[in-house]
Amino acid sequence: MIEKKLAKNALTVAMCIEGKQLSSEELAAKLSDTAVQGKSAVNFIIGSSFGLAPKIKAMADIKLSMSKMTFPHQLARVMLLEQIYRAYSIIAGKRYHK
Repeated sequence: MIEKKLAKNALTVAMCIEGKQLSSEELAAKLSDTAVQGKSAVNFIIGSSFGLAPKIKAMADIKLSMSKMTFPHQLARVMLLEQIYRAYSIIAGKRYHK
């Protein structure tokens, strides 16, 4: 079901506890590389507190983790949105609040 909602020609990122933790600068570099590779969108998939299905994790281009801790889905969304904002601010050369 999730697969049908994903943008085509996109980087797909699974947010899961086994993923790699990146700094804001490292995330900015990944997102910048995506544009250079000709991908026109980024799909971020956030699972429930029970995680993501193995099939979803397997189809992801990148697995990222915000923390080893578990967060409510709504909080994870806000945290991810803030990091996406920071990453694109870094790419654009703008300053952002730390």
